[in-house]
Amino acid sequence: MTKRDDSHLPKALQGLRIPMVASPLFIISVPDLVIAQCKAGIVGSFPALNAREAEGEPPLLEAWLTQITEELDRHNQANPDRPAAPFAVNQIVHRSNTRLDRDLEICTRHKVPIWITSLGARVEVNEAAHSCGGIVLHDIINNTFARKAIEKGADGLIAVAAGAGGHAGQQSPFALIREIRSWFDGPLLLSGAIATGEALLAARALGADLGYMGSPFIATREANAQQGYKDMIASSGAEDIVTSSLFTGVSGNYLKPSITAAGMDADNLPDADASSMNFSSGSSKPKAWKEIWGAGQGIGAVQAVTDVPTLVDRVEREYIAAGKRLAAEFAD
Repeated sequence: MTKRDDSHLPKALQGLRIPMVASPLFIISVPDLVIAQCKAGIVGSFPALNAREAEGEPPLLEAWLTQITEELDRHNQANPDRPAAPFAVNQIVHRSNTRLDRDLEICTRHKVPIWITSLGARVEVNEAAHSCGGIVLHDIINNTFARKAIEKGADGLIAVAAGAGGHAGQQSPFALIREIRSWFDGPLLLSGAIATGEALLAARALGADLGYMGSPFIATREANAQQGYKDMIASSGAEDIVTSSLFTGVSGNYLKPSITAAGMDADNLPDADASSMNFSSGSSKPKAWKEIWGAGQGIGAVQAVTDVPTLVDRVEREYIAAGKRLAAEFAD
């Protein structure tokens, strides 16, 4: 395999086994999953709001960052020829996130290498990341938001296109990546049905530096998800994904069988206003809908619940094979 040239990227994104970042999954991404992702050679991540301690207890985020850092350090000392990838922490930069200032201070003190910001681009968040040597990747759904994020100091962009899980965008990746690349030559990731090595290669062909994959990791043993959720991911496909704003106030993609199981008509859901979004309790989704499960359109590639190393192995094999097929087409 020809070594890819990633020298134009920030150091934290160089030298990955395959050009992939695992997206932060609410509730699901916990230290065990992040550590397994990093050891497998891709960037692992988790939302800061996943670390929720009981009242009066010390910040769980502090403990998680210590656990992840120490375990990856041990791995790197034992495997100097196969070091772990760095990790990322996702900060929800929404006005309702009352923990943001506290979490920024903790992440700065722990020198988090990669910061993923969502639902708002703020200069002070980017400055906090840069003060400890970190880089900021901001997720966006259109070119206008992309420009605003870079103007406010983000280092890179995560283009969330149609087909992504969670709060998905609505634009085709072909259009979104092309518009951003017309003016931005920095780190660019693509999110939206990246579930195979072929999709990862396609993202690179479009002009993205890395793929951003989430839903397949739900169906892993390391993920903090109910077994029913994992099994539903493995047994569903793109036609089982429903797009709705009802549950959080922002358009998102969800598993139709989970909506049906909650007693609702998945084909006739009402809309909700963005003003209903509130992250003060960690999630913008009311507890009554905690088993309305999100997923992206790429889940048809997930055939069974497996572990993280097996999943990353599959994607790597597919990525290399797809690249070789195309390379042969263009060989002299």
